[in-house]
Amino acid sequence: MSRILQLLSAHLRKDLAACHGTIPGSVRTISCTARTHAEESDAASVLGKRWKDTAETVIIGGGCVGASVAYHLAKSGMKDVVLLEKSELTAGSTWHAAGLTTYYHPGINLKKVHYDSLKLYERLEAETGQAVGLHQPGSVRIASSPARVDEMKYQMTRTHWHVTEQYLIGPEKVKELFPLLNMDKVLAGLYTPGDGHIDPYSLTMALAAGARMYGAQIYNPAPVTGLSPRADGKWDVQTPHGTILANRIVNATGFWAREVGKMIGFDHPTIPVHHQYVVTATVPEVKALKKELPVIRDLEGSYYLRQERDGLLFGPYEKMEKMKLQDSWVTDGVPPGFGKELFESDLDRIMEHVEMAMEMVPVLKTADIINIVSGPITYTPDLLPMVGPHQGVRNYWTAIGFGYGVIHAGGIGKFLSDWIRNGEPPYDLIECDPNRYSKWVDVPFLCAKARESYGFNNVVGYPKEERFAGRPTYRQSGVYQLLKDKGSMGFHAGWEQPHWFYKPGDETGYKPSFRRTNWFKPVGREYQLVMEKVGVIDLTPFAKFIVKGKDSNKLLDRLVANTLPKVGVTNISHMLTPAGKVFAELTITQLTPGEFLLITGSGSEGHDLSWIETEAQDGGYEVDISNVTEDIGVLGIAGPNSRKVLQKLTNEDLSDAGFKFLQCKSIQLAGIPVRAIRISYTGELGWELYIDQKNMAAVYQAMMEAGKDEGIDNFGTYAMSSLRLEKGFRGWGAEMNSDTNPLEAGLDYFIKLNKPADFIGKAALQEIKAKGLKRKLSYITLDTDNIDPEGNETVWHNGKVVGNTTSGAYSYGTQQSLAFAYLPLELCSVGQKVEVELLGRKYPAMVVQEPLVLTEPTRTRLQKKAKGKV
Repeated sequence: MSRILQLLSAHLRKDLAACHGTIPGSVRTISCTARTHAEESDAASVLGKRWKDTAETVIIGGGCVGASVAYHLAKSGMKDVVLLEKSELTAGSTWHAAGLTTYYHPGINLKKVHYDSLKLYERLEAETGQAVGLHQPGSVRIASSPARVDEMKYQMTRTHWHVTEQYLIGPEKVKELFPLLNMDKVLAGLYTPGDGHIDPYSLTMALAAGARMYGAQIYNPAPVTGLSPRADGKWDVQTPHGTILANRIVNATGFWAREVGKMIGFDHPTIPVHHQYVVTATVPEVKALKKELPVIRDLEGSYYLRQERDGLLFGPYEKMEKMKLQDSWVTDGVPPGFGKELFESDLDRIMEHVEMAMEMVPVLKTADIINIVSGPITYTPDLLPMVGPHQGVRNYWTAIGFGYGVIHAGGIGKFLSDWIRNGEPPYDLIECDPNRYSKWVDVPFLCAKARESYGFNNVVGYPKEERFAGRPTYRQSGVYQLLKDKGSMGFHAGWEQPHWFYKPGDETGYKPSFRRTNWFKPVGREYQLVMEKVGVIDLTPFAKFIVKGKDSNKLLDRLVANTLPKVGVTNISHMLTPAGKVFAELTITQLTPGEFLLITGSGSEGHDLSWIETEAQDGGYEVDISNVTEDIGVLGIAGPNSRKVLQKLTNEDLSDAGFKFLQCKSIQLAGIPVRAIRISYTGELGWELYIDQKNMAAVYQAMMEAGKDEGIDNFGTYAMSSLRLEKGFRGWGAEMNSDTNPLEAGLDYFIKLNKPADFIGKAALQEIKAKGLKRKLSYITLDTDNIDPEGNETVWHNGKVVGNTTSGAYSYGTQQSLAFAYLPLELCSVGQKVEVELLGRKYPAMVVQEPLVLTEPTRTRLQKKAKGKV
């Protein structure tokens, strides 16, 4: 047995649960002796100061995230900012964190969070006079399989149009940067200069010092014992020292988030995970180096490793069957006194990773161990934090669920501060919206997904990724049981929705790839079905709201930029932010006078509902808003034979004259009441059928029986994506979101700047229009081979980055790849040639006239016009 294994075995027998430690960093190392109060008294607030009875914002939680929110709000000019910490600053997950910092993130805008964090940390010491222990030796993500190399090329494609510096490097450069590696399995590396690590304790103290410097008050120990909402939207925040009347509260309490949430009736889906890392004593080979080693992330070994003084620190992410959840804290609550304690370490869980680390970094075999640290890190089901205002209650914000709180803290503090002050998010971060979860997240699902997310920390990140733990939830459409074994299902806000369907001879199952895979031909078959015959799709995950009441027209006219539809009519409308960005896209139908049905995407259910409710409450509108998403099932039927199928089941006149495009009617299908809207997101002749969930299966089966002679069959969301892109339909969250305005997105038709109502964003949009646009959404085709654009790829012209794609797919109708992309105005002309980067290669592309395929209503209109001329 190697020396490190002997030492690990010895440490396994030590009970660290009672150890009070300090985190590794530039100034301190792990120990089992508690810090005295005197050691922190100069950096921590005490209650020997005047207690504030009122505050603009009260932040609950004194870890690095809470301190960052306080710092940014105070620095931005907010006068009455109060942070309440139950014991001492950093108690919880912050103090024992490994402190890794990186510019890298596979997402679009979480890259911005990381960037803002590191730029703040680089200047914070000079600004506050408090050392932060920031080290920036860079980092290298190791690829030791061809799939990993593809993944790195995939991520480079998504980084080139961002400001972050990042390089794909070969083995020679990897060895140069980290000379202690065993290079036998190293194929490539993803190198990010500027990455490194920071001392989380010192960082938090510097943020707290900055917050005080700009006028914030920090009280500790000051546990929150109660939260009481007032009718005016303010909060009574109760503590043993008194009550503070706050305009808003921010829950930044880490693994206490559930306790705070329960005070106001929320079960926040967060759970502590036992995360372990090992710290060595001085390693002679490390000490002999002339410069600090970069941080290594061995993706196949599933661990990170960095230099700690003259030794090494490495932390593994165990597989889902071995990792440990502190699930008792979910069911029974966090022990009241838990703060700067650790869990007992467990060698068995990390042995596989230790051995892989020793193989990759051989000097570990003879290294002496100072400590094994095992502490609680908070996870959400998808590993992303919950950041923003919470739906269902006024002026309650969350900044919780951080699995990587140190690197997120600075950027999230800025993000929340900007949103709170300006009334809108500074950029789109819907993947972190706290309202993406609701009551369908129960404790078994939370535990299953957190276990999966932890164990999948370093798995290959494929496009169209699916993870299957905890599924299905109770959110099942009325046809799920009929469809579940017939195709590949995707997960959308708790719902199972078919992506594509199997036929005999197909390679079934989820087969992820960076290139065309087993779904490619079946999706083409479904495309042909809709274009030539008739297809049915389950659209139940759409979010559905009913807005009615005395001020319903007035509220919606304020919320959306389009005019409101008449009774029995449907239109597409957009909710804009005050700055004129696209916050949401809605399909609005006026059912009866003053009663509206609002349809939005599955992923934006709580996001959009929160925005609507907030405007209704703040504006004092007399309306009733109800979320009927789970009550109503939705079936889409589309294709040239769709009318024939439905006409067999109803006496309603479904002709163009009898049932016009964008018209809504209550009809009977096979004797079952259905609300039908003549609309189709495929762009083909079709209807959306809104049905009581309990009747959904009966309607579906009646249609399938009636459509046998017309060639009816199922199709999924992959085919719908190709169909909608061919028709030039924009997608919310891709072509339009809080990063884009509707004019550059080509949504002019839906924006009525001359309507009398002063809708949100109107003034800003008028100013944008007057100044002129700098970029526009363009429609491009690509010459590719066995790969298609997905969105978020870099666009090049003459060797320079000029833009990015937003979504892409294969056009089965024209047999070529196509995409939407934002380009500068001078490159938007039809015929303009550019290049799109896919997996490290630049493919020729060209701006074309949209759409590639005309929609069915347009084709019908042109045919009638042509006949009229004849």
